[in-house]
Amino acid sequence: MGLLWTEESPLRGKALVAAITSVCSSGFLLFGYDQGVMSGVIVSQNFLDLMGNPNPSLTGAISSLYDVGAIFGGLACAVFGERIGRRGVLMYGSIVTIIGAILQCATYSLAQMLVGRVVTGLGVGFICSICAVYQAEISVPTHRGWLTCCQLTTMLFGLMVAYWLNYGLSFTASTVQWRFPLAFQIIFAIYTGLVTVFLPDTPRWLMRHRPKSGEGLAVLAALRGEGKDHPVVKTEAEEIQSAIAVEEAEEGGWLDVFRDGGVKGNVRVALAMGIQFMQQMTGINIVTYYAPTLFQTSLGMGHSLALLLGCILQVWYVSASFLTWYTIDRVGRRPLLIINAIGMCLILVGEAICVAVGGTAAGVAAVVLIFLFEGCFTWGWMATVWVYPPEIMPLKTRSKGASLATAADFAGNFLVVEVTPVMLANIGYRSYLVWAVLNLANAFIVFFCYPETANLTLESVDSLFVVGKQPVEKPPMTEQGSDEQVVVAPRDVTGYSLGLDRITLPVVRRAKAMQVELKQKRAEGSKTIGMGDVEKLGGDTRVERA
Repeated sequence: MGLLWTEESPLRGKALVAAITSVCSSGFLLFGYDQGVMSGVIVSQNFLDLMGNPNPSLTGAISSLYDVGAIFGGLACAVFGERIGRRGVLMYGSIVTIIGAILQCATYSLAQMLVGRVVTGLGVGFICSICAVYQAEISVPTHRGWLTCCQLTTMLFGLMVAYWLNYGLSFTASTVQWRFPLAFQIIFAIYTGLVTVFLPDTPRWLMRHRPKSGEGLAVLAALRGEGKDHPVVKTEAEEIQSAIAVEEAEEGGWLDVFRDGGVKGNVRVALAMGIQFMQQMTGINIVTYYAPTLFQTSLGMGHSLALLLGCILQVWYVSASFLTWYTIDRVGRRPLLIINAIGMCLILVGEAICVAVGGTAAGVAAVVLIFLFEGCFTWGWMATVWVYPPEIMPLKTRSKGASLATAADFAGNFLVVEVTPVMLANIGYRSYLVWAVLNLANAFIVFFCYPETANLTLESVDSLFVVGKQPVEKPPMTEQGSDEQVVVAPRDVTGYSLGLDRITLPVVRRAKAMQVELKQKRAEGSKTIGMGDVEKLGGDTRVERA
């Protein structure tokens, strides 16, 4: 179960969930810190002199090689993560991250710095690929979104810490100015790896890989704070085992993640990878990595003022993220993604105009717009994007699919970080228009292709993609044994009677029908929902048959 966690451990119930959330959050904090720390390092003259005063392309490479390592970390997790478990990934990833951080902070050459960046990225990519999966598999449906929000707020806190640390040390003249911030991340990696030793793996992983040991049931009981014979625990265990039985009845092998496999595995991994790549196409890392550079280059600010304003920006970033704790499960994934993508598009158009016009008033407006941009991003495209892949993937390929999605995120991150200095140097304000168009494209893609997953059990999400197949019978309770209603996708949904819904993908319409059904059954006080109930609903939610 865990190296030091046993069935008799006092760490149970909410305390156990909180402990697991803390290590997952620490993993994301490490991710955020590493994203922010280079913003101050690459504008340190001491560092630039040691690196041979690199040109914009090489500066971009120093920052972006971290993402190259993270891509391979995500791919490594996809290959080995299911075998070694959720805990194993966190522990091994922490060790690799510590090695990379030591290489960076002790560097005396460009080559060592580049290697350190890759190794650190490898470790962080390995960790981040599994954090959302670990969290999703131990959380109740109504808490899954906001618990991931906790992780992502912690990530932004790491980003903020990196900015303020860089600012505080910017007044020193020695190499401590940049060596200490690069070394500081070791603390977070030690916490992640060390605390994980005291935690169990998830019930789903244990029931799949050690079905005869009884460990999965013991961990499930501990997570719920009940005995193994409690009806809630037994029912949830039966649901998990039913889902495993459905997936194991299909063809096996690692390449199953790219095949239909009877559960639309290829479609689901495309959705998971697509949403995380699209996150980077919002242009957020123009601000995350290059805020001080942006303020200096585009707005003509001095070095200290640019760093200070970057710090204040990150305080706002963290503060704004708390709103998502409330909205992510109440409003849903799709509305947040679509509305805020359109918002970021409009903001970036305004940013391009302000930078092109120039002057004091335009400069002030440009700064305000950057703050609004970060607000829209965290409200729509931060936590939502990280919670979505483990929700949409089937259990059989969940860790692999989430790992590949993380790799896609880092690939997009690498692209943005690599091209941003060159874009700003060559096309100036037009850079913002490029990202504005991409945000508009993101909104359209989400509307037409991405189903809503909020408040659905992971097994209910499976039913979206296996419509028409005979489901395995399971008890009418969620995978967490809460009072949430089980919703099963209707078999025949070809469209809704209103508007653009007619031209969205069928899976989007099925998901919308499920959300309508869920709301109606809640209003009626019903605890179970049949497969044909959606077709009985009237009014705006009427389901049409072909």
